[in-house]
Amino acid sequence: PRSTLSSSSAASDVYKRQLRARARAKTGQLHFPVMLVNDARCKYLFDNVHGTGQSAWEAVTRSTNLVLAGKTVVIIGYGWCGKGCALRAQGLGANVVVCEVDPVKAADAMMNGCRVLPLREACPIADVVLTVTGGRHALRREHFPLLKNNVLLANAGHFWEEIDVESLAEMSTERRELRANIEGFHLSNGNWLNLLGGGNIVNIACGDGHPVEIMDTSFALQALSARYVVQQGNRLAVDCHPVPTEIDEQVARLKLKAAGVSIDTLTQEQQDYLANWQV
Repeated sequence: PRSTLSSSSAASDVYKRQLRARARAKTGQLHFPVMLVNDARCKYLFDNVHGTGQSAWEAVTRSTNLVLAGKTVVIIGYGWCGKGCALRAQGLGANVVVCEVDPVKAADAMMNGCRVLPLREACPIADVVLTVTGGRHALRREHFPLLKNNVLLANAGHFWEEIDVESLAEMSTERRELRANIEGFHLSNGNWLNLLGGGNIVNIACGDGHPVEIMDTSFALQALSARYVVQQGNRLAVDCHPVPTEIDEQVARLKLKAAGVSIDTLTQEQQDYLANWQV
């Protein structure tokens, strides 16, 4: 299947680089200050929730020419990206099941109207399985025989590692392209499993990536954070640093201004009330 690279690949790169930077910092192998752009509010609230949530399903529906309404969609992982994907799937009329290892995130999914199940119980009822964990082999050898015929498999998390495609290929008696960006794997039990985009990030492999109205926010964060490092580099420790609040809020204000939206500000009395416990 073809791989259409787009600006949203930068978002995945940021995530991977942050993981590596944190690991390097812990072992003393980091040689310069690093800004954790992926942890900024203007990154995960917009890029992850709205960007991934919209573009992942656009890629799935465009590639398959199918609807989500009435289908059971199993989402593996309920971080910010998984939450966005669940929200959009619900809006499109899907029955959303969430699989999680984090009890807090699982409870959050439940309170947001999703059914929460262990993956082995969710596989037999899934019409679509979407991995959104940021980890490796969320969907693997033990799960494939449990999936029903013609299920759609897609990854919206982190590159190709989330679905164990190598094991799927080994288990298959036949493998062939069924449609552009859709590869069918025929198992010995007679079921066909349909993999989108070769297991790569589906909104990039099968679509246009995040909308431009999302990526402008992410790129603004990256640009302003890079400028901050250049200007403050001599004062920053060789470590991983959060994006300063003023940069996060600057990007949000620019976003609102571009949309012609104004907001309120606290009065001095309100600021004093919040800042002083004696008031």
